[in-house]
Amino acid sequence: MRKNLSKDEIDKDMIQIVKERKPKDVKQLIKMMQEKFYLSDQEILKHILDLQEKGKIYFSPNQSHTPQKLTGYMRSPQASWYWITITITLATALIVFTLPENAFPLVYARYILGSIFVLWLPGYTLIKALFPQKELDNIERAALSMGMSLAIAPIVGLLLNYTPWGIRQTPIIISLLALTFTFATAAIIREHQTKTTSAPKATA
Repeated sequence: MRKNLSKDEIDKDMIQIVKERKPKDVKQLIKMMQEKFYLSDQEILKHILDLQEKGKIYFSPNQSHTPQKLTGYMRSPQASWYWITITITLATALIVFTLPENAFPLVYARYILGSIFVLWLPGYTLIKALFPQKELDNIERAALSMGMSLAIAPIVGLLLNYTPWGIRQTPIIISLLALTFTFATAAIIREHQTKTTSAPKATA
């Protein structure tokens, strides 16, 4: 380990480490720096932030807070949207299949969840799978989610019309459930890959 080096020398070595060893996140970069210098975590972090402000190195947003394994990512708060989507999807299917239409006032829960299930979730999960990053703002994402859901439901009905099951409630619910689950799973996998594949980059 080296000590009593100037700030410029430390910054130069840090940029070289990022270029050559390509650490996956801030923690790994700090560990690599401590292999060479007698510096605390806070001191190294100051150098990292300074170089990032100057545009010398770049870390993708939330990279240092993203678990590297998919199983860990799915247990993190970043995957909460996935579990909310799956919960609403399963709850809707359960209510539709078990709750009679004349079960007042619980039937309103059936109407509300059914509307979300048909008019929102299929398109929302498909858009999440197609655009896992922040390419779209909230308004664009909401509009596309609604539009895609309105397109998916008739297509499912059209395809079912040419099957032995026909256009009935049970086949439609099962088909939309399977599509939503598939799109959501593809979306969470792509989202995790996007957040973990971009390593810190040195620009100078």
